[in-house]
Amino acid sequence: MITPAKVSGGRKRRIGILLFDGVKMLDFVGPAEVFLEANQRIDSYELVMMSYDGADVTTSLGVRVGVNSSAADGGVFDTIIIPGSERAAAVFTPDVLEAARLLTERTRRITSICSGAFALASLGLLDGRKATTHWKFAGTLAARFPAIDVNPDSIFVRDGRISTSAGVAAGIDLALALVEEDHGAAIARSVAQLLLVYMQRSGGQSQFSASLRAAPPRTPAAIAVAEYVNTDPTRPCTVTDLAAHANVSTRHLNRIIREELGMTPLEYVNSMRLDLATGHLESGASVAQAAEYAGYSTPVAFRRAFVARLGITPSDYQRRFQTTRQAS
Repeated sequence: MITPAKVSGGRKRRIGILLFDGVKMLDFVGPAEVFLEANQRIDSYELVMMSYDGADVTTSLGVRVGVNSSAADGGVFDTIIIPGSERAAAVFTPDVLEAARLLTERTRRITSICSGAFALASLGLLDGRKATTHWKFAGTLAARFPAIDVNPDSIFVRDGRISTSAGVAAGIDLALALVEEDHGAAIARSVAQLLLVYMQRSGGQSQFSASLRAAPPRTPAAIAVAEYVNTDPTRPCTVTDLAAHANVSTRHLNRIIREELGMTPLEYVNSMRLDLATGHLESGASVAQAAEYAGYSTPVAFRRAFVARLGITPSDYQRRFQTTRQAS
């Protein structure tokens, strides 16, 4: 069992974290460690762990975590953090949502980690705002709460006094940004160095989500297009070429591919080429080789397409994701 440390008084910024059964530990431990490390440089933060009724909670790992108080008895806060869970919105029971409502009414800043955005959304706090969550929950959040401008690729989004972040480690990124807001870049940078993390990561969630992979085709026309490209990705493709190979009209092909895959035939071809090139990168090919094998006219064209999709260069992607082994 984890027991919360005693909190001290004074004029520190009070950081309240709402816990509940099923909470993902890294969602709240990561940001908490950022604020605690900041206290090594400037003794400024007081962490308060709460549950809706003041009882211990059981995390997604099965670890019991003690809290300092109930939400109702927590007092006033500078910042409230609502972490998430693998079970997304299912953990936000009426009791937990009521606790979140009480806390968000008594704070200067409101933040959520991962699927914690569902709690804020359920309370109407994200209506008309930009927000994010973990990429695997972003579609559900957007569908359930159409009044929210969901950005599925952002590591975190700040809109007024409300900040939302992607899953797990993204809570560290957001907490570092809050420390920088409070105490400047030098303090935030020193915390990042102590934790051995980047102060600001390049690129968005798509570099981690594997969302680059095109959806598998299902209809005969889409399958024919996929086979045509996979057989020889280097050959030039026009919609007329693709329609002739699939033995359908260009109009019918456009309609089928849009309905099934949500893109034009040429966008589908480009996504497949990007998938092929990325696979070659992951297998150890150079950027020039990956571009050539996937049918790009030049490495520069491949690089532009890659950066447009992922926000990082092919070389950076390869260094980050090809292996965990350090160069000797």
